[in-house]
Amino acid sequence: MPAVPAPNRTAPRHHAARTPAIAGASPRRTVANTTAAVGAAVGVVATGAFAVVVPTPLDGTSTTADAAEGIGPAALAANATTLAPSQGGAHAASGGYLTPVAFITGADNTTNDPPAGQDPSLASLDKAGKLADQIAAMHAQAAQEQAAQDRLNAVIATGGIDGWIAEALNIMDLPQSLAPGVKKIIMAESGGNPRAINNWDANAQRGTPSQGLMQVIPSTFRAYVAPSLAGRPITDPVANITAGVRYMIANYGIATVKAGGRSNGAGSYIGY
Repeated sequence: MPAVPAPNRTAPRHHAARTPAIAGASPRRTVANTTAAVGAAVGVVATGAFAVVVPTPLDGTSTTADAAEGIGPAALAANATTLAPSQGGAHAASGGYLTPVAFITGADNTTNDPPAGQDPSLASLDKAGKLADQIAAMHAQAAQEQAAQDRLNAVIATGGIDGWIAEALNIMDLPQSLAPGVKKIIMAESGGNPRAINNWDANAQRGTPSQGLMQVIPSTFRAYVAPSLAGRPITDPVANITAGVRYMIANYGIATVKAGGRSNGAGSYIGY
């Protein structure tokens, strides 16, 4: 067999390509130049304030095909441009700029920067805390209103004078605090009997007797009954109360209803 020549053990196993010096290079090194130099091994191309990482062969060179197609580090570096700073709040769609997010401080959603020396994160937390307090207060108020409505529904469900009064005030959107005064008027007018009819007073003599809990005549009932109850008869307890209360408010004021009706100097009840 022919002798196999011994390997040249003096030749280096790897040959590192030398990078030629750039003619006319300024001795002053900019941030972009430093970035390009440090990142040459991994294909970092400096573009102003940004750097683009591109794949580079392990031996630190680019192929001729890469350069021809414009995809190698050399091509990218040749075409790199410095991004201009944002001017006049230009947005990404028009100029590719990034605009800082405004800091919202006003209750009317006006945008302002954070106060000098204040950490925006802390300011945001403070605003979030105030919003949480407002939401909690709204939930508490809603819970109170629901509890009051539940109590009212329970009274209405029991029926009787108290239930009828509660329902009538609710329909008229009047405060339930008027209930004692309305009840006093009812007891003085009809004794709490929804079918009571007065056959002896002047109205009866004219053929229009007073009827129901509040003892209203037919014409008064038609004129003052709550619109949503207009289809009910005059002796309907709730409808009759709405007619009587609305008539009294229109002619004597709500204070008279709260007081339980009109009264004379001696404190005795006077019909309306």
